[in-house]
Amino acid sequence: MADQTTQTLKPGDAAPDFELMDQDKNKTKLSDLRGKKVVLLFYPMDFSPVCTQEHCAFGPELGKIKHDADTLVFGVSCDSPFCHAAFRKQYNIPYPLLADPTRKMVKAYGMWAGEEPYNCSKRGTVVIDKDGRISFYQEVPMREPRKVEDLSRAAATRVAENQRGTEFGVSV
Repeated sequence: MADQTTQTLKPGDAAPDFELMDQDKNKTKLSDLRGKKVVLLFYPMDFSPVCTQEHCAFGPELGKIKHDADTLVFGVSCDSPFCHAAFRKQYNIPYPLLADPTRKMVKAYGMWAGEEPYNCSKRGTVVIDKDGRISFYQEVPMREPRKVEDLSRAAATRVAENQRGTEFGVSV
């Protein structure tokens, strides 16, 4: 059952601020990243089969997701920084992994899968534009890996394009 504190975000909404530690215990605060495009790759668990498959595919293709120097990519799950450090090292993941063990950030972004049966985040992609607004928001089934091509298109999406898609009933 989904937690009642989760929100549904849509393109054009202000992205909720967050401050999370990465795998090296460095703090990342969204408000400090204004002027950059931020791609958040929410995933359920380090070392799980689909998550491992995704991150192993995304790493070598990062240039297709991160279109320019002003685009930052982060993996986000509820695992600890220590678990993230081991996962990132073992699979040579080239982008930071943000830890949300309190689940506050995943709930604020509507990516909380609930306590049962896994107590983890959903699998989804959120792109935040340089002004701190959501430009792309998508949940995907937990057991289905995302494709690099889909992430590339998502990272290139602008808010106006996504709002037009929503107006016509198209889920972008």
